[in-house]
Amino acid sequence: MPATPAYPPRSAPRLYLDARLDESTEIRLEGSAAHYLLKVMRIKEGQPVKLFDNRTGEYLCHVTMLGKRDLILLIDGKTRELEDVPDLWLLAAPIKKDRYHWVAEKATELGVAKMVPVQTERTQNNPVKPDKLRAHMIEAAEQCERTALPELDPLIKLETLLENWPADRHLFFADERIHESGEGSFRKALVAHDGPAAILIGPEGGFSDSENAAIRAMPQSVSVSLGPRILRADTAAVAAISLWMAGRGDWS
Repeated sequence: MPATPAYPPRSAPRLYLDARLDESTEIRLEGSAAHYLLKVMRIKEGQPVKLFDNRTGEYLCHVTMLGKRDLILLIDGKTRELEDVPDLWLLAAPIKKDRYHWVAEKATELGVAKMVPVQTERTQNNPVKPDKLRAHMIEAAEQCERTALPELDPLIKLETLLENWPADRHLFFADERIHESGEGSFRKALVAHDGPAAILIGPEGGFSDSENAAIRAMPQSVSVSLGPRILRADTAAVAAISLWMAGRGDWS
């Protein structure tokens, strides 16, 4: 006798819904979400769908009605609670659009709590479109089975960011200038600095001398090296997040 297949199947479509979900509730989907299920996934009545809301967790639903441009789902029950997220922010200067979208996706996958675009002196004319950036975060969370999304702050000038920096949050500053001195081991810095944290990644070309000095002058600033090789800004962001997650996050 064949074994009973796992239910719900891992292949069930999974979507983010910007509304508080609850068990035994009917949900009408319209717009892009409905189009995806109806036209791309060719969903049928009775088939399972997973929803998460970034508020309470993830839910299993099934389709009860199909329309031409909308459909109704009935929530059967909660499958997972909202996940705990390590208290790490990513502060990253905008770079070329596709590469910055990639950074947002990977930051979401790796589990940062917040992403903050930062305007620096050497930031190129790469406008940040929050809606596009958020869409890439949502897609990454849907595909990687995240139940929580990072917060996304508006673009802020580095000077303003530093002036209003919280006293209880460490600022790990990826400083390519300190490797030659043999200082700035990220691993040692993580051992010495526990608690809420942020990682600051500069633009292509790095920080100016005045910006470097202003960051270093902050008591919460911790200058760290990302190794002997020069990294592009997007690579540096992912490398730094990974190191922090392994040392202070939820990878241990």
